Amino acid sequence: MTPISTPISSAWSAVGGDPALLPRLSTVVREGALRARLPVRELARACVGACALAAAELGARRAGLSEVPGVRLDDGAIATAFVSERHLLVDGRAPVNFAPLSRFWRTSDGWVRTHANYPHHRARLLAALGVTQEDPDAVGAALAERSAREVEEAVYAAGGLAVALRTPEEWAAHEQAVAVARRPLVEHERSDTARAVALPSLDGSPLLPAAGVRVLDLTRVIAGPVATRTLALLGADVLRVDAPQLPELPDQHADTGFGKRSATLDLTTDRRAFEELLATADVVVTGYRPGALDRFGLSARALAERRPGLVVAEVSAWGAYGPWGGRRGFDSLVQVATGIAATEGGMADGSAGQPGALPAQALDHGTGYLLAAAVLRALTEQSEQGYGRCVRLSLARTAKWLTTGIQPGPDGALASEAEASEAYGAPDAWLTERDSALGKLRYARSPVSFAGGPVDWAGPPGAWGADLARWV
Repeated sequence: MTPISTPISSAWSAVGGDPALLPRLSTVVREGALRARLPVRELARACVGACALAAAELGARRAGLSEVPGVRLDDGAIATAFVSERHLLVDGRAPVNFAPLSRFWRTSDGWVRTHANYPHHRARLLAALGVTQEDPDAVGAALAERSAREVEEAVYAAGGLAVALRTPEEWAAHEQAVAVARRPLVEHERSDTARAVALPSLDGSPLLPAAGVRVLDLTRVIAGPVATRTLALLGADVLRVDAPQLPELPDQHADTGFGKRSATLDLTTDRRAFEELLATADVVVTGYRPGALDRFGLSARALAERRPGLVVAEVSAWGAYGPWGGRRGFDSLVQVATGIAATEGGMADGSAGQPGALPAQALDHGTGYLLAAAVLRALTEQSEQGYGRCVRLSLARTAKWLTTGIQPGPDGALASEAEASEAYGAPDAWLTERDSALGKLRYARSPVSFAGGPVDWAGPPGAWGADLARWV
């Protein structure tokens, strides 16, 4: 068996895992999966590996097993899941993952990338540029007259999203990059002194480590929803709650809504209903920009005060610190700011060319699986020690790990030499279909796999906001 190498051991250590459990992992390496200049395959494998091992560990503890079940990582399953939004079909229709104004643009001195998938972000972008219609030619002309940094600041000041392309060296010198580099990959806090309620023992098959865990899902887009989608796979009762005036993009909801229920609450008028949910929640996962929920009393500290023993998990784009701590952000924009787009486009050394992108929104997906792993490990630690906990991750810190902390190469032990020599080709083996209220869905299976564990979600996604705001 090949010894476990740095990426998986680093991810497992980041979530507080016992290194003695690492030999329970095995890996099927498939060349060509998530091919990139940067070690995306290794990052993806490590994040999923930490999540699957954390699930197996919690399941073993709750079921009273003498040994943690073996975890099998397959590069094919992982690569397919990391682009799950691209594989989704709804009644044969493929989703549009980026709106026409979400793209790279030339500026007077370089490049900028905008994000305008949501209508309110699109309106703010146009307002900042003084463009009255959703016309790519008009937007391009307005951007070409300004510098990239000028666009970045003007659009952010208007509440929109635009980021100037930076090289790795330029990002390393930025105040936000310095603040991000000071933080661990996963931040941990013990938030109170209350003894948590012990989770009941498990029996039966499949082994569902998170069975009976109530997860209040206050996330959007990809990273947070991937984490809660994974907790739902593992048996948690996941209730996603959104503001009724901020609907999720339908295809995005379909991709990340498996196993969950979806409700809407206006926290300015439905506060009692929310507090009733919080009163018996075990986990709250938030994915809004830092500080955005504080006015509703939803900071980690405020939540822990009202619900002692709670596990709070927070994910953001730039981190909850530094000059960009309160900014909105998405995977594609973090790639541009941190030098990833320059590296993938062959521009990292200042060479002329066009910016590139990772083969997947790997910062989103990778951070999502790490976030789920951190929640699972927090539940395991609670079973031993009690106490509430808070874990925090950011896409920018995951980007730091990808660009400076991971060396490319195989991870883990190979399940078999024959499988290990196979190239990653068509993803059909890791796709499946089922009927749903949204139509017939083709989707990627979860890559989180361990002996005796679940192979698919208990149910498909339903319509956004269609469920009652209450626990099962």
